[in-house]
Amino acid sequence: MWVYEKKLQYPVKVRDCNPRLAKYLIEQYGGADGELAAALRYLNQRYTIPDKVIGLLTDIGTEEFAHLEMIATMIYKLTKDATPQQMEAAGLGDHYVNHDSALYYHDAAGNPWTATYIQAKGDPIADLYEDIAAEEKARATYQWLIDISDDPDINDSLRFLREREIVHSMRFREAVEILKEEKGKKKFF
Repeated sequence: MWVYEKKLQYPVKVRDCNPRLAKYLIEQYGGADGELAAALRYLNQRYTIPDKVIGLLTDIGTEEFAHLEMIATMIYKLTKDATPQQMEAAGLGDHYVNHDSALYYHDAAGNPWTATYIQAKGDPIADLYEDIAAEEKARATYQWLIDISDDPDINDSLRFLREREIVHSMRFREAVEILKEEKGKKKFF
């Protein structure tokens, strides 16, 4: 199903070790509105979505994995040279004690990722509205990350991710309209 190119969807540059910023970025790695939850949500929902929009969920779900890879790269680069003391000072002491510098799916507060983040109702319109909300929440989180970051290179990558969330939200809105139009058509037997 996938062809993997050994490059990120968008370049990730990191100037300095910054575990504090990495702690906040972890929200998009393993948080409720993060990239893992989005990818799994869309790829799961596509099994009960009408054929007219199934490709959209496949495409966006796959792209979310590319975003997850970008976030993982940022977190790794921001923490790879951090001392245990720097990790603790940044609020990542618990993470360090449990995982050293390994990435682990949890949110910025340290709550582990859970499958309860993935919503699937089986009603295409309800699921697409859930997807729109998820994209808008991710967009807001990216904006807030940009607001607290002072790293122009990281902010460049975060702006790219924020803009992709906007595009995904628009595409899901289009899918809702396609399905509403399809639902309203008369069927002849």
